[in-house]
Amino acid sequence: MPLSTLAHRFRLAPLAAGLVLLAACATGGGNRAPAAVNTLYAQLDASSKGYETALQQAREGNGQASEQSLKDALDGLKQAAARCGNTPGCDPQRFFSVFDHLLRMKDGSFFAGADLDALGEEGSEDAAAAAPGGAAALPQAQRSVTLLRGQKLSELIAMNGPVKAALEMWLTQWRSNLIDTWINYQYMRYEMWPQYQKADLPEALLFGIMAKESGGKVHAVSRSGAAGPLQFMYATGLRFGLSSDSGFDTRFDPAQSARANAAYMDEQLRVFNNNLELALAAYNGGEGRMRRMIGGDTGLSFYDPKIYDQLSEETRGYVPAVLAAAWLFLHPDSYNLHFPKINGAPGHITLKRPASLSELTICLGSAQGMDEGWFRTLRNLNPRLDPQVAQPAGSDLQVPKQLEAAYASRCVDGPWPILASDLHSAVVPQVAKSDPPPPSRTASPHTRYVVRHGDTLAGIVRKLGCSDVGEVSDMNDLKHQRIKAGQVLRLPSCR
Repeated sequence: MPLSTLAHRFRLAPLAAGLVLLAACATGGGNRAPAAVNTLYAQLDASSKGYETALQQAREGNGQASEQSLKDALDGLKQAAARCGNTPGCDPQRFFSVFDHLLRMKDGSFFAGADLDALGEEGSEDAAAAAPGGAAALPQAQRSVTLLRGQKLSELIAMNGPVKAALEMWLTQWRSNLIDTWINYQYMRYEMWPQYQKADLPEALLFGIMAKESGGKVHAVSRSGAAGPLQFMYATGLRFGLSSDSGFDTRFDPAQSARANAAYMDEQLRVFNNNLELALAAYNGGEGRMRRMIGGDTGLSFYDPKIYDQLSEETRGYVPAVLAAAWLFLHPDSYNLHFPKINGAPGHITLKRPASLSELTICLGSAQGMDEGWFRTLRNLNPRLDPQVAQPAGSDLQVPKQLEAAYASRCVDGPWPILASDLHSAVVPQVAKSDPPPPSRTASPHTRYVVRHGDTLAGIVRKLGCSDVGEVSDMNDLKHQRIKAGQVLRLPSCR
């Protein structure tokens, strides 16, 4: 029997019971509702019965029919919910509540009586972590699949307005970014996920943070100087062991960045009494500021006006966006979202001829169905290399396992490596440019400026219009060009 069918055998009973209960609530007082509304509520009741049917089919060993019944029941629920919005007197929230409740119950806590040994190694983390009475005895790495400090991650994600709005954004305007994050992450997963496993943190949280921070682009750098796939500021990175290694900024290293992020989240979860929303707000808006806001009352909600109203617009949007991405990581199919299947098995190649990452990208083309090419993946897996610099023959490069054969067939001999080399070695004429005249200044050596929340050094200099970041940084003895709100800066006085 397939693992998925066996899983449904133990999950369906509570799913059916929960849906029947909620359906009863929806049909309560139905005699007073319009006929069209009663029809929709009846469809909700039929969906709950569909789960009962699926349960019986699973018990009889008919896995294929059980899967189909489950799909039909959920489709019926979604269709009724869609019609409810255009039907006077119908309460859409009743349908959404059932849908949300089903997803939470699906999240891996109802394997009553499951024989864990029968599940085998494949999928055992997801199933075993869900066994009642057995989770505490399992290795931390297994429990971390759906748990955060002993609580199901899905139970910590409130389906409130901000999170729902973020879900819509990820499924519409940000959809391509979400898919790109998924693809990028799958190729780096073998480096990043073990770091979260060691810290007993759920993988969905790692994905959610990366989706919002960088989209899985290892070399991403923000205007404020945050760098790497998880966007560490320089000083924070140093606190968690991200420094310079032979001139390479380890904030750009996927494994090291994930390790540091896990350590940071572990620290902040302890500070904020496992309040995930406050810990994420600290990651984005600064832990010092969050501690001052809550004043030791870790029971405060992120959405409490005393907290929420004081946060920057960026942080107010950041927290629900991370949680929404994590939720979609757990439940993509339930939102009509289909992540592509990616074989992220790690591999490596030994160069048979000198080549840069850019040249390899050209000769590999769309190998293995990667329509957008392999440049981003090659950069992510080899973050220490300048993509434009040719690496000598004999160099070892990290690549997805599936590219080992493609490299041998496309990039060693034949026309493609010759073409790639020719394009890469092209010389672009340089046009001489005259230096602009130096800006005129008044006799006054400088003016004063008080840094505001949201200011960046580059933004201040851009508004000034007569200087550069380096000059202002030197004038104020800034370390790594960092500034903070309330700081008084000396600026060149221009006219």
